[in-house]
Amino acid sequence: MITSRKSLLWAGLLASATFASAGAFAQQAPQIAPASPATTQAQPGAQSQAKHQHAREDRAQRFERMKQHRAERLSALKEKLKLTPAQEGAWSTFATAQQPPARSPEQARTDRAEFAKLTTPQRLDRMQARQAERSAMFTQRADATRSFYAALTPEQQKTFDAESMARFGRGEHGGQHRHPAPPAKS
Repeated sequence: MITSRKSLLWAGLLASATFASAGAFAQQAPQIAPASPATTQAQPGAQSQAKHQHAREDRAQRFERMKQHRAERLSALKEKLKLTPAQEGAWSTFATAQQPPARSPEQARTDRAEFAKLTTPQRLDRMQARQAERSAMFTQRADATRSFYAALTPEQQKTFDAESMARFGRGEHGGQHRHPAPPAKS
């Protein structure tokens, strides 16, 4: 009985993951000019289109905010590290590796409708290929970070460690997700 429950649970988790990750391959539709209020009321799907248009704009604004936030974080880190001129080359390699890659049109996100037409094995293949791309990008960032870290002095390494723990350990959103440390046991 437990074995069949586990099998059913795993099947459900796999199906949920497949459907949930399908959204990761959604492609942005071409920009559509906003409709006038008169045509919006006349067309039943126009409100939905307007909502999607707004979501695309929000996505672009969010991308720009994230890009600006990343630049600010890197600038603040560079100031705190007090890099020497000899370390500038390692810094530029590190900073470049931290930027998201530019995507070419053929690498653009897959349209949901196109993704829905694929068979499950084809969708899984696409997801697996995307996962491999992300893994390669992570490896590139990790290698650049290790190389940069090796170029730092022990004091700079301590600063770098503290800053990266502040980012990863306590939340990256301005401390909004910080939790108090558990009380020390006596």
